[in-house]
Amino acid sequence: MSFPVKFIFVTGGVVSSLGKGLASAAIGALLESRGLTITLQKLDPYINVDPGTMNPFQHGEVFVTDDGAETDLDLGHYERFTRAKLGCNNNFTTGKIYDSVITKERRGDYLGGTVQVIPHITDEIKERILSVAKGVDVVIVEIGGTIGDIESLPFQEAIRQFKSDVGKENVLYVHLTFVPYIAAAGEVKTKPTQHSVKELRSIGIQPDILLCRTDQFLSKEIKAKIALFCNVDVDQVITAKDVETIYEVPLVFHQEHLDDKIVGLLNIWTRAPRLGDWERLVEKIKNPGDSVTIAIVGKYIHLRESYKSLNEALCHGGIANDCKVNLDFVDSETIDESSCQQRLGTAHGILVPGGFGARGIEGKMNAIAFARKEKTPFFGICLGMQVGVVEYARNVAGMEGAHSIEFDEATPFPVIYLMREWFDYKSQQVQKRDITSDKGGTMRLGDYPCVLKEDSLAYRAYGKKEISERHRHRYEFNNAFKEKLEQAGLVMSGTSPDGQLVEIVEIADHPWFLGCQFHPEFKSRPMNPHPLFVSFIEAALAYKKESEKD
Repeated sequence: MSFPVKFIFVTGGVVSSLGKGLASAAIGALLESRGLTITLQKLDPYINVDPGTMNPFQHGEVFVTDDGAETDLDLGHYERFTRAKLGCNNNFTTGKIYDSVITKERRGDYLGGTVQVIPHITDEIKERILSVAKGVDVVIVEIGGTIGDIESLPFQEAIRQFKSDVGKENVLYVHLTFVPYIAAAGEVKTKPTQHSVKELRSIGIQPDILLCRTDQFLSKEIKAKIALFCNVDVDQVITAKDVETIYEVPLVFHQEHLDDKIVGLLNIWTRAPRLGDWERLVEKIKNPGDSVTIAIVGKYIHLRESYKSLNEALCHGGIANDCKVNLDFVDSETIDESSCQQRLGTAHGILVPGGFGARGIEGKMNAIAFARKEKTPFFGICLGMQVGVVEYARNVAGMEGAHSIEFDEATPFPVIYLMREWFDYKSQQVQKRDITSDKGGTMRLGDYPCVLKEDSLAYRAYGKKEISERHRHRYEFNNAFKEKLEQAGLVMSGTSPDGQLVEIVEIADHPWFLGCQFHPEFKSRPMNPHPLFVSFIEAALAYKKESEKD
């Protein structure tokens, strides 16, 4: 069977968090550098339909695509490393697969047959893989979890079958494993890799390429040992070395000839790789001209993966300003008025990110008040913007007791509320929602248009009047208080085209104070930084230089 599209399946062994997502993204970047068009897909073994309602402490951030899909954070890596445009078909979970199969069974699609994991679940998985294969040269599919996990077995069986379905010349198995250095023995150990590959082979998958995660380049002798025991050629054992910046991963893989090996095994003709942009990017990151410190005041600070896209977007803003961005994570539950100066006084910018729930809200409000009074550059994203509006309403506009109804339904000034009826630009229909709706059903998700007010901070940052940004939130700015807040000096600098949804607020007499209802971090790329982050870091640099004069 001849199949025009090539498929690369990335699995992981030994331990979780080895970096399958980054490895998949870096492979995508390398193949694009050789002129190929690629897409990526993540198959997650958990039973949740999507990660939208999962606790960030357990799962990390939820990455949102243009079409409003709430997806695994690895899709953020995919978009930051490649030009692939991803959506709802690029992330599937066990829950979503089973939900589809059970719906078909209830509808009678299986004509009364017994529905089983094989073939029905595995066939559904294979259909979902094929659904993203149109119009690309290569599909890279990452299988979540670790080889040996019981919940991953249906996905592993599906990709085993896939090789027979589309032809062995069109499928490549890449296995990421761990080669630890044992200090007491003074040597690296290959046994974990041997056992991981043995586990993979026991389910019928022979890896074609081994990516060995380690802190040093593997010697020829170690590679030969791994190759011998894992039944691969020596040049198919690739060092996945720890790096100073994640954007160096494609360069290390190229140095190990990974892209040469992939195109050779898949029998693809390509041009020579063009990695000049990646080399210049890494050079900028490693040799910045200056540095700033940004305080991130949030409640998920104990798991940095909760703010993965945000952290990277700040890094991108620094790259554009020839500047290293040092992140100071501040637990919002520990911030009160008396501790603001001590905890935030050395920061050159303060950022309050998105989130859900009442915990830590007062601390975020204290941090925002401090930034407003001290003229420290402030950036509020999603909930950060909403809390900024509440703080301004209370302490500047004289609305004592103002709040979001998310946290106080009895507030006399509900400046942030649940909009019961609104026009959805995606469906071009009026949407209705209330507090009893499904959690996902009350959310505004994905890309929405926004019109900027000329001569505003936002307009100067973007350099244009019409933009579109990705959203993930439930509550909105309450237009009933718009006039009073404007009279008090709050500028509504970005709104939906019909003016009904406030998307960006600013303070006119502040050097840099901006809150946005959307998540700009989801669209930031290392070689195309988001304009708001570029402007924010530029303001932080200016603030630092002024502070040093004093």
